[in-house]
Parts: sequence; C-alpha cells; structure tokens
Amino acid sequence: MPNSPAKLQDAQTRLPIGEVVRRSGVAASALRFYEEQGLLGSQRSEGGRRHYARGDLRRIAFIRAAQTVGLSLEQIRAALSQLPDGRTPNAADWQRLSSGWRPVLDQRIAELTQLRDTLSACIGCGCLSLSKCALYNPADTAAKAGPGARYLLGDSAQAVMDGAAKSGRAAKPAAAPVRVRKP
Repeated sequence: MPNSPAKLQDAQTRLPIGEVVRRSGVAASALRFYEEQGLLGSQRSEGGRRHYARGDLRRIAFIRAAQTVGLSLEQIRAALSQLPDGRTPNAADWQRLSSGWRPVLDQRIAELTQLRDTLSACIGCGCLSLSKCALYNPADTAAKAGPGARYLLGDSAQAVMDGAAKSGRAAKPAAAPVRVRKP
C-alpha cells in the first residue's frame, strides 16, 4: 500500500535520532532527557524509533547555548514555551527570546569577572596567611552571611570574622595536622 503524500513529506522533513545525534553533536541520551524535561518533542515511527523535525536542530543548539551560559532547565523550558508551535522559529522569534536574557547574562558576566579578578589576586598573592586570607573560612563562619561562596560573592572576610567574634561564635584556626612517621 503506497504512502499518502502528506506522510511521505512528513517523513522527509523528519530526522531519525541517529541523524540528529550526528548533526547536533548531542548524545541520544541527552535528546531523550530533553524530551523527558519538556524541552524537545519527537514523533515515533511505526517501528517505535524517535524522529525529530529539522527545526529541532535549532532548538537543540539553543538549549546547549543556554546551558553553556548557565541557565537552568526551568529557564530554558520557559523560554522555549514562548516559541511558536507548528513552524520553525524565525530570527525575530529568537531575537525576542534572547533579549529577555540580556540582564541575566550581564549579571553572570559581572559575577564571573569579579570571581576571575578575586581568584587572580588570591592565587597570586602567596600570603599563606590564615589571618589575612580572604578565602579562609574556619568553622564555616561565612555561612552566617548567607548561602554560596560568600567571600567570592563580595562579602569581606574581615567583616564576617568580626561579626562572628562579636556574637561569640568565632572559630579558632585549626592546628596543622601532625604527621607521624612509622619506624
């Protein structure tokens, strides 16, 4: 029995999962994960194999780029839900989508720049001083200032330590471990 023209055209515009893997550089397991997360959709052949629309290659590239800049799957899913159904997104669709991320990306760039500058100064200082080191955090004292790497986020190590001392929760630097040589 011959295929209908609509079925034949649909089969020609869909790519089997192996072709999508080859062209996108994304593992088949990642494609299946993206489907489970609602980021991507596929149709099944009569044999049960996944087939993707050609336009999904752009969607996959978008997902990978968004992950590279550190966006969460929730943020990516929300963005992709704004794209049109039934047609390949055009340049205006992608422009509208990416313009909403500009503030998030600008903030991430500022944070990474600060991290780079702080690490360069710290690693290069060579102070080896537990009393002056901006990253030293005995007894996790910085946790009282909030979550995350507090000193790298801009909190002053001295201010955190002073606050801990005032509250009576200051930690004393730990003694260096003693090495015992076996005879």
